[in-house]
Amino acid sequence: MDTREILRRVASGEMSPEAALAALKTQPFEDLGYAKVDHHRSIRQGATEVIYGAGKMPEEILGIARAILEKGAERVLITRMEPGSAAYLRDNGLPIIYDGRSRIGIAGSPPAPRGKSYVAVVTGGTSDIPVAEEAALTAEALGSRVERLYDVGVSGLHRLLARLDLLVGAKAIVAIAGMEGALASVVGGLVESPVIAVPTSVGYGGNFGGLSALLSMLNSCASGVSVVNIDNGFGAGYLAHMINQIGGTET
Repeated sequence: MDTREILRRVASGEMSPEAALAALKTQPFEDLGYAKVDHHRSIRQGATEVIYGAGKMPEEILGIARAILEKGAERVLITRMEPGSAAYLRDNGLPIIYDGRSRIGIAGSPPAPRGKSYVAVVTGGTSDIPVAEEAALTAEALGSRVERLYDVGVSGLHRLLARLDLLVGAKAIVAIAGMEGALASVVGGLVESPVIAVPTSVGYGGNFGGLSALLSMLNSCASGVSVVNIDNGFGAGYLAHMINQIGGTET
């Protein structure tokens, strides 16, 4: 039961103030021993705590996810989760959607994007899709509608220009590219929406694990381009969702 439901029950007389106080004592966070689950995250930030799956045992991911869902969350987003952990969650009765390419898991009810406004996720090449799907699925799990436009890098710019309508209509754009990272500057020069650039570690030897794309994006001459860290699709998808929610989504 979340805080809003507790307050609603007190207001309607279904719950006594004493019972509500007892329930609220467990609300700020819950100590599981191996993790302190932040149940007030949704009140402060509008979304429940996200589980970073890398480095966690399957049992720990299951325990954290169950704790969040038991407090009334509709779904839990799990990033960088290995296939074995996803299988463990399913085997132990937790409904989960898992995408092996992005290593994103969504436990609980499937996401239902709201409104007509959308986030556009764009990649330079198909090798950038794992990071792109991390961004896209993150935004969708949080409630945003997402349009995908993949493999439209600057080596074939006509592919991008053929879908300029999709870019212009987006409330926020995530531009994902490795190599020299030029896609973000090109997109930033075509639209008035905020562009979130994601450098990827895709590229040949001289790309230094994505550093070349990161520096190119940081030095973009296009206005309105911000940059997240290398391969950080989650951070870009989360920020794009927040921008998409400003002023409410169109219905």
